[in-house]
Amino acid sequence: MSLPKFVLYVDSQFLSPYALSVFVALQEKELPFDIATVDLAAKANHEPPFVATSLTRRVPTLVHNDFSLSESSAIAEYLNDLWLGTPLYPVEPQSRARARQVQAWLRSDLLPLRQERSTEVVFYGPTSAPLTAEGQASVQKLFAAAEALLPANSENLFGEWYIADVDLALMLNRLVFNGDPVPERLAAYATGQWLRPSVQLWVHQQRPPL
Repeated sequence: MSLPKFVLYVDSQFLSPYALSVFVALQEKELPFDIATVDLAAKANHEPPFVATSLTRRVPTLVHNDFSLSESSAIAEYLNDLWLGTPLYPVEPQSRARARQVQAWLRSDLLPLRQERSTEVVFYGPTSAPLTAEGQASVQKLFAAAEALLPANSENLFGEWYIADVDLALMLNRLVFNGDPVPERLAAYATGQWLRPSVQLWVHQQRPPL
């Protein structure tokens, strides 16, 4: 049987946390794929070739044969439903719903933190700019939720590893990599998740200078 053909469109600087999430999902499912980069700074995502490929004109976009899908959590669920390999979501309904909640929350909330500690601090180096009051409030909200979600003496949110662990770890690592104070337990969790081989493959992608 021939292997499925996948192309993953990501930003040209490999900074998108959502592209990272899909990249890891493909790696964990052991699915072969090609990477195509899109220069978002040059607005290449609004040019006809990409518009014809991506319904939302966003990265990540995954093309599977003649099917194209954007939005990272939708892509992860698609991959999880169709292929075996490492599960990306828990099977138990409440845990699965919680994992989806974590992903949706991290993509829609904590905007001051995401702006003031962009993923540039993770992949290019820290910033000296202090957090604003709004940023600090977002940080405390993140810490409170992460402390409530992460079981005691566990390396993962739901016992076994799932894709939501990557998403939460990256949000925490915006602070860890910048040298901002992070509770020891959460910093250890984020650091451990970052060492997962599928994540390290993204970390070591060749990035152009800023």
